[in-house]
Amino acid sequence: MKKLLVNLIILLSVSIGTSAQTFSIGGLIKNQQNEGVPFATVTLLKVKDSTLVKAEICSENGNFKIGGIKPNKYYFVVSSVGFQKYRSVNFEIIDKEIDFGSVVLNTENQLAEVKVKAQKPLVEVFSDKTVFNVQSSLSATGTTGLELLRKSPGVTLDNNENVILEGKTGVRIFIDGKPSVLQGQDLTQYLKSLQASDIEAIEIITQPSARYDAAGNAGIINIRLKKDKRFGTNGSVAIGYGYGYYGKTNASVSFNHRTRKSNLFGTYSSRVGKNWSFLNFYREQVNTIFDQKSEIISDNRSNNIKLGLDYFASKKSTLGVILNANLNVNDNTTLSRTPIFTENLINPAQVLIANNSSNSNSNNLYLNTNYRFADTLGRVLNIDVDLGIYGNRRQSYQPNVYKNGNETEEIFSRIFRMKTPTNISIFSTKADYEQNLFRGKIGLGAKFSVVTTDNTFDFFDVIDGEDRLNPNRSNNFIYTERINAAYVTYNRSIKKIDLQFGLRAEQTISDGNLTSQQNNADSRVKRNYTNLFPSGGITYKANKDNSWGLTYSRRIERPTYQSLNPFEWQLDELTYQKGNAFLQPQYVDNLKLSHTYKYTLTTSLSYSYVRDFFAQITDTTDFNRNFLMERNIANQQVINLGVSYPFRAAKWWNVYLSLNAFHTDFRSDDIKFMDVRANVLSFYGQNTFSLPQKWNLEVSGWYSSPGIWGGTYITRSQGSLDLALQKRIFKEKISFRLAMSDVFFTSPWRGSTQFGGLKIIGSGGWESRMVRVNLSYNFGNKQVKSARQRQTSLEDEKNRIN
Repeated sequence: MKKLLVNLIILLSVSIGTSAQTFSIGGLIKNQQNEGVPFATVTLLKVKDSTLVKAEICSENGNFKIGGIKPNKYYFVVSSVGFQKYRSVNFEIIDKEIDFGSVVLNTENQLAEVKVKAQKPLVEVFSDKTVFNVQSSLSATGTTGLELLRKSPGVTLDNNENVILEGKTGVRIFIDGKPSVLQGQDLTQYLKSLQASDIEAIEIITQPSARYDAAGNAGIINIRLKKDKRFGTNGSVAIGYGYGYYGKTNASVSFNHRTRKSNLFGTYSSRVGKNWSFLNFYREQVNTIFDQKSEIISDNRSNNIKLGLDYFASKKSTLGVILNANLNVNDNTTLSRTPIFTENLINPAQVLIANNSSNSNSNNLYLNTNYRFADTLGRVLNIDVDLGIYGNRRQSYQPNVYKNGNETEEIFSRIFRMKTPTNISIFSTKADYEQNLFRGKIGLGAKFSVVTTDNTFDFFDVIDGEDRLNPNRSNNFIYTERINAAYVTYNRSIKKIDLQFGLRAEQTISDGNLTSQQNNADSRVKRNYTNLFPSGGITYKANKDNSWGLTYSRRIERPTYQSLNPFEWQLDELTYQKGNAFLQPQYVDNLKLSHTYKYTLTTSLSYSYVRDFFAQITDTTDFNRNFLMERNIANQQVINLGVSYPFRAAKWWNVYLSLNAFHTDFRSDDIKFMDVRANVLSFYGQNTFSLPQKWNLEVSGWYSSPGIWGGTYITRSQGSLDLALQKRIFKEKISFRLAMSDVFFTSPWRGSTQFGGLKIIGSGGWESRMVRVNLSYNFGNKQVKSARQRQTSLEDEKNRIN
């Protein structure tokens, strides 16, 4: 590892001093009064195909200079608010710089306020990712971050709310380009606390380059939170109400204040209300049937805060700091009834009544400081330092009352209380550098991160109303994971072919230490391993309408801190969970062939092979209990055909269609595991209609055919039809939205699994059918973007997740 870092540093030092011979152009932009025009945008383009080469912003006096230009034929375009566009004559760079002197802009004939009516499409397809623009979806109104993932192209959720992307589990969730340290239920609760009003876009990256962390079998989903970049003082206020089984309210406010030297921005949102769900399990075990039916009522209060500052130290350098805070309180009540039948009996022998309650209070704070340097020679340096802390205080109360089959008398009862606090701390720092080299672009980077998780499980027997700590069923598990990484990438274009290659090295050093009175031979879990992750791609631009791409990547999915804890802890009266200290990482090789027609219709065919696939298995113990444990159970193959097509059916009708058809195959050497395979079809469609009087109507829906979840659950089909209506008034500053989700209540799931002598039929659902109403008001600058903001937008599109 050290040798690799040394080699990268040497290569970086050599490459900084190596560049092809380049030249520059310059001039002075003036108005008809012979005054300099400040902050006009100057765009340099090639004569051959009008492709963008570079864009620059004039100084306050109207001067501009564009450097790093290679010999070729060019022209430039000048634009500024209130002036007509200026196009230069064609010119050729041969062996010297060119000074164009004064360039005079003519005033627009109409100087009245010009409004920007363009709206981002629902989905944008780029060469390296697909972007789902949340604010372009009317039905996203009032939804949570987890619900939005269901609407994203190629994404589905299983019965445990794990994310599945193009038929594969193991998706890594990023927030604002940073990997989330939360896992399992902690991550799910965080996504549920995010509101659609907090989120600008969801980026889906199925073939990440070597620049990204290697974690995530199926790729990366980056949730990009809102950040206003407009000049002046701007903001928005929104309030909403939703009703399904219960009512809930949401509200948000955002602002920014931007000058030439800085941008101060922030958002705040809150969500208050009850949520309802149900979960049923019919279980056959050792000639006994357990028919459990549960309702869960969750009373949630969440607050999200984002505050940041960007300081533009110069035209080349930017310093930034961002603080994200998530404060979440949940009070849950589970009403559970389980009739217990012995073989050949019609009536239950016993009935277990377990009306449990729990509450949790979580605080998630994340601080990022960043520095960015970019010059006109193509050299870019990004440095990030991140600090994060997460704390969750959970406790649950589990009274378990056994009654006779008629439920007329109590046979016996067992009552427990559990306190399970969790503390997580994270520190990471990384540096990314890129520059032109050998007619291409080289990228180098390194990252160091350390995450420490402290989990305590205190189990109490409640006897005569008194809590008594049971040390034999209590434990503390501290898990530390350190990852050292370095990478190199190289991109180059040769006529119609774009080449991209990368190699990432990651060293993982982890240490899990269990403290308990149980005799666990595997109470200490220490690991140290290093992996190489190659990636690459070739894009062939056949003509202006057709392009082909072939990409490959190798990735890893590491076990979570919960899955490695070897202690046994109780979930309810009949179920407990145990970690697996011997759980191994799973590795995947991804190969993808894609075709894009007219930058809209994208078709792809991909193949993935997952080694040592791990999933949560339900097994038996004693005659009436079962336990959950993650195991490396099989190898998985996935073949996926994907089609994505946004188009305009008519001037007033926009359509987006996304389809994924995949074959998944699980093969195992474990005799208790049944080999399973399935052909699955998932579909998402959205129609947006522009109606008279500035009304908009949206009809959207998703469908998933029968499939396999987690390698074990064989599921039935699901789907949803959503409707939404929007009206804009008061010069489009006020927006009213009305939405109804899952009109026919077809989202609930149903599936079955069998492992050894245990057979389970499960079903579940939530308040997917809901009516939501939202009112928002936008204030601030609503004019055409300033020249500097246009340049900022251009840079943001090119460096969206650096």
